[in-house]
Amino acid sequence: MTLMLSRTPALGELLATCCHTGRMRSEQVVSVQGDAELIARAGHLIESARTEFVCAARDMRTWSQPEAMCAIRNRVRAAASTGFTCRKLLSPAALADEQARAHLREVQRSGTLVRISGSPLPHETIVIDQRVMILAGRQTPGGREYTVTTSQVLVDGVHSLFRAVWDSAVELDAYLRDDVPHLDADSRLILQALGSGATDESAARRLGVSLRTYRRRVAELMAKLEADSRFQAGMRAAELGLPA
Repeated sequence: MTLMLSRTPALGELLATCCHTGRMRSEQVVSVQGDAELIARAGHLIESARTEFVCAARDMRTWSQPEAMCAIRNRVRAAASTGFTCRKLLSPAALADEQARAHLREVQRSGTLVRISGSPLPHETIVIDQRVMILAGRQTPGGREYTVTTSQVLVDGVHSLFRAVWDSAVELDAYLRDDVPHLDADSRLILQALGSGATDESAARRLGVSLRTYRRRVAELMAKLEADSRFQAGMRAAELGLPA
């Protein structure tokens, strides 16, 4: 049963009671609209997780408001605390650019366990201490609709599904190692030219191709390395251990 906010106690009060007692006062499913309302009513629950914080998401863009991002970031930082477990399960789309990869490496260094799954994932699902669950809906002009529940049946069911997908997912470092693109001889020569600082004209002559062809191949190499600039292409290649 979905209870509209106008007909129920404040969401924060309702869920805080459940969390503080360790029991459900009742099995509630409540909807809120947008990040701001979610954080206003349930943000403290995200930050007060004591034993486990798990998150499954397609990409890194679900939480758009600074307050929401801050609440999630604080929980991720707490992963280094003794007895606290933080897991992030993401789809390959979350690794779309180097900034996202760098962020996830930093998250991992802080103690959070990060895995990548090829299975279809929701927009975002968070389970806090196996007692509270937050589900994110699709983005709409009015913001995302979030469903928050303390129903132990629902929480346990989703948590079990999360663990099943988690167990078959690949650790971030292993996924990135396996995701290394193959570079042919010409691509390695181009990579070497980029690293040497040679002009396009000089590099094109060295490869025996026209300037136009050389620049096209540079663009193809950048796309293969998922780099936005030539400098980033070199950094990405070094990071992946690709030979020049």
